[in-house]
Amino acid sequence: MKIAIAREAIEVGERRVALVPATIQRLVQADWHFLVEAKAGEGSYISDQEYSDAGAAVVADRAELWGHADVILKVAPPSRAEVEQMRPGTALISFLNPLGDPELIQTLAARQITAFSMELIPRTSRAQSMDALSSQAGIAGYKAVLLGAAALPKFFPMLTTAAGTIRPAKVFVMGAGVAGLQAIATARRLGAIVEAFDIRPAVKEEVQSLGAKFVDIDLGEDTVAEGGYAKEVSEAARAKTQAVLSDRIAQADVVITTAQVPGKRAPILVTTAMVEGMQPGSVIVDLAANQGGNCEVTEPGKDINYHGITIIGPTNLPSSMPVHASQLYAKNVATLLQYLIKDNALNLDFEDDIVDATCVTHGGEIRNERVKSALNIEAQV
Repeated sequence: MKIAIAREAIEVGERRVALVPATIQRLVQADWHFLVEAKAGEGSYISDQEYSDAGAAVVADRAELWGHADVILKVAPPSRAEVEQMRPGTALISFLNPLGDPELIQTLAARQITAFSMELIPRTSRAQSMDALSSQAGIAGYKAVLLGAAALPKFFPMLTTAAGTIRPAKVFVMGAGVAGLQAIATARRLGAIVEAFDIRPAVKEEVQSLGAKFVDIDLGEDTVAEGGYAKEVSEAARAKTQAVLSDRIAQADVVITTAQVPGKRAPILVTTAMVEGMQPGSVIVDLAANQGGNCEVTEPGKDINYHGITIIGPTNLPSSMPVHASQLYAKNVATLLQYLIKDNALNLDFEDDIVDATCVTHGGEIRNERVKSALNIEAQV
């Protein structure tokens, strides 16, 4: 079994790598052969020599690398040009954004690629060690607080000095998934007073266990989608949420928004009017910027100043911490590989919930019903 680790395209700004040498060193014992594209680990401060020392072969020619690979491992979704370089019948494991870019999935199917989407790992205890969305979201939540603290013209903790007492900063986290919970924990460690809101009432205890106050709003409708993700709510529920949260946002020094709905534009939680009602010098860090943003005035990939409020719209925070992000992602991918490969061949048991959920294309067909729906493709029997 030949497994290739691709170098991420420089133009997409991706610094992570799919497998790190320490992970490869453990897996070569399974009679798997690893081919690493030259300089694949450069963005994560990993040299080609380290991969060689771990037992991998470093290959400079991508065409040669991908032409011999049985499995290709990536972080960022492949470009259309990269898909064309893949040999039909190859397996691909990567983030693929299947609901946000269903045309890519269609291209992979047409190329006869067996593609596994890391976004679709089911959130079950059995698949927990493969859950790359969670591992990378935790990094994003941590870094979001650091960005907010750096941009805020105030201290986070309470300080008592001879010159007087400094009150602690107030941080409001919107969305208490993995990123939100890590943001809460980090802001608390830095000494801020933290409040949090999520449309899923079940996360209240998790928020409180981290020392934050949970803002409880009864929306009067189901707010949890399949897999435990937040569900897109009605306009009435959205309006009710915004009315209640407006005061909390106005009082906050830092607002961190994390609410995303797979395959949809991120819900607007912070309107322009809410931004204008904030105290000058306050900061918004919008972790949903890559889906359009939870804040109405967010500009994805930019830091802007709007009426004295700093609005930060990062689109790939895990990539800004590539060393640990790559280590965690490598563990997720390695666990999935060990689950999928049996007797040196892919075990495509579609009766298995992990295989069935994660495999989006196989045998020239799109397997995911939601992707087919987005492309208006009729269900295949």
